[in-house]
Amino acid sequence: MDFIGEWITNIILFILLAVIVDMLLPNSSMQKYVKMVTGLLLIVIILTPLFSFLNSDIEQTLTKLKLSPNPTDKNIENLIEMKKEEIQAHTLAYSLETVAVLMKKQVEEELVQKDLNLVVKDVTPSMTDDSGEIMSIKVVLSEETVEPDGIPVVNQVDIDTSEQIEPIENGRDMTSLTNSLATIWEIDSEKIVVIVEGGKES
Repeated sequence: MDFIGEWITNIILFILLAVIVDMLLPNSSMQKYVKMVTGLLLIVIILTPLFSFLNSDIEQTLTKLKLSPNPTDKNIENLIEMKKEEIQAHTLAYSLETVAVLMKKQVEEELVQKDLNLVVKDVTPSMTDDSGEIMSIKVVLSEETVEPDGIPVVNQVDIDTSEQIEPIENGRDMTSLTNSLATIWEIDSEKIVVIVEGGKES
């Protein structure tokens, strides 16, 4: 209400001022231009409340648009990020499974070539989540079991006590196998851990 009262007061004062100016000016061509200017100014004063309303409404609308985030867009972004992480996890798991199968076959071939009576129980590669780089490979082997067909024939054994008997190390040296696998897989041999069940770790 104060704004409307001020607006009406401005109009009345401007009209009184225009009348006084019109009375003071002599009758000449200049009076015509003065009346035109005062008429335009009066129109501007009358339309001032409309201009103020439009300006304030636009500013408030823009402020609301900038300060109020759209919750729907935020939910969509979160959903996309979750789906992306889920796809990456499935892809990494599938890659690890595929690589493990291939590595197991390569280990079996190396065991045959080196004439080691061992079988592959498990090959577990570990990869980084971001780059997919292999960090370590765990190879689990076990003794090859052979079912006897019958009771074996015991031959006579001659023991020569003159020769010194060297102790036999319990377990196998897997260094050669580890180095061969490192060459095939093109990684550092320190990243390969070979475990023989019932034997030792190398």
